[in-house]
Amino acid sequence: MNEENQPTDNTAKDEHQHGDWLNRLLHGRAELAFSLLCGAALLAGWLGPKISAMPESAAFGLFLAAYFFGGYFTLKEALGKISQGKFEIDFLMLVAAGGAAILGEWAEGAFLLFLFSIGHALENYAMARARNAIAALADLAPEEALVRRAGEEVTIPVEELKDGDIVVIRSNERVPADGFVIKGESSIDQAPITGESVPVDKSPVKDAAAAAEKPEGVKPAHKVFAGSINGAGSLEIQVTRRASESTLARVIDMVSATETRQSPTQSFTKKFEKIFVPCVVMLAFITALSWLVLDEDPAQSFYRSMAVLVAASPCALAIATPSAILSGVARAARGGVLIKGGAPLEALGRLDSIAFDKTGTLTSGEPKLVEITPSAGVTETELLRVAAAVEALSDHPLAEAIVRDVKERMGTVERNATEFKSITGRGVSARLDGELVHIGKTALFTESDGTPLPDDLRAIVKSMSARGRTTMIVRRGNSYLGALGLMDTPRSAARRVIQHLR
Repeated sequence: MNEENQPTDNTAKDEHQHGDWLNRLLHGRAELAFSLLCGAALLAGWLGPKISAMPESAAFGLFLAAYFFGGYFTLKEALGKISQGKFEIDFLMLVAAGGAAILGEWAEGAFLLFLFSIGHALENYAMARARNAIAALADLAPEEALVRRAGEEVTIPVEELKDGDIVVIRSNERVPADGFVIKGESSIDQAPITGESVPVDKSPVKDAAAAAEKPEGVKPAHKVFAGSINGAGSLEIQVTRRASESTLARVIDMVSATETRQSPTQSFTKKFEKIFVPCVVMLAFITALSWLVLDEDPAQSFYRSMAVLVAASPCALAIATPSAILSGVARAARGGVLIKGGAPLEALGRLDSIAFDKTGTLTSGEPKLVEITPSAGVTETELLRVAAAVEALSDHPLAEAIVRDVKERMGTVERNATEFKSITGRGVSARLDGELVHIGKTALFTESDGTPLPDDLRAIVKSMSARGRTTMIVRRGNSYLGALGLMDTPRSAARRVIQHLR
């Protein structure tokens, strides 16, 4: 087997992580089901004899079932911790439930196990929702990449990509790895990675060898990120980071790390239980020996010992904090906010400032035509008619925004432009009514032949840019018709939300 066909360490690692995530998901669902079965058996066993629906023997059988379902995962986890020399809350809850059974209080013992197991299961369920969001992030990157090796194009898993590989990316495909463009021109939607609302034009580097030596020095106009979406053009990129080291992979790692961060309250209860549990067990043991110094039977001392265990079972300590965190996380999720664990949730109460990812959060996430400035002697209708007729031939998101908004304003868009050409990074051109029309950035009219850009229109465009507009200048023949300004507009509720937060 050659080296290219051998599974890499990263492949094995990703498969292990996927299997581990799936196992945790199945474990969480089984734990929740067992907790609910414990509660159902407990309720039926307690209520049945009271309403004369079943004999005591049947109720006793249901209590045994409640012990099994409520204690199965708790016992499994406690044994794992005991093997590591740890005696924590789950161990004490089991001992307390066992003590209640010895005293004949089967219902009370089953209730302890139900409370503990349902709290633990619901906390894991909330964390599973966070893991689902992390898995969705991982799905941004494609599973395979088209690579040019030895003069041939072969499709391989992205985990097998190496630094220096040449990857071919066709139109509308997702970028499989971080790298820089060595051939082709296109616009790339980087919103999934950087949050930019407008696609970014990409062009090849001048010296691929120099770029490979210092990839961190490559300009943004040449860089691409795994998980971003290619536009209409085809690209060839040179990989600079393996799949496990890409910008997307680092984002996923950071999001995953927040899941393991416990809140200060959770950290305190963890430290407290390490002292509390051994002390309670020691106290119960000493109480069981009290017949040696007190005038009572050993059976009475043992009864007192079991009573100490049941009374000291830390239901509030074991359940209150996870339940409070679960409630907060679940309430936020219903409002569309994902909070990954107790630490971020508890930190919300101490915030004095907050930063928003603008695109798709405070804004709608798509550009809109917000400013129309025709040149002297040109009507707004004529400017929009010409711009929309040419842009109707383009599949660029900015072009689609112009066509959509002009159609809303004017009711129709002409479809009679011909000889369309895309000038990547600059703009477009086409022939309309026998005249050549150019639409694009200031740089397009600086580099192309024809009438230079007038100073007054240049000042207008500069003012639009200063106000956050993406600008497009329209020239028909040798006459400038004006400029258009597009912008990712705020959501209708954004102003109200920010005012409320303040």
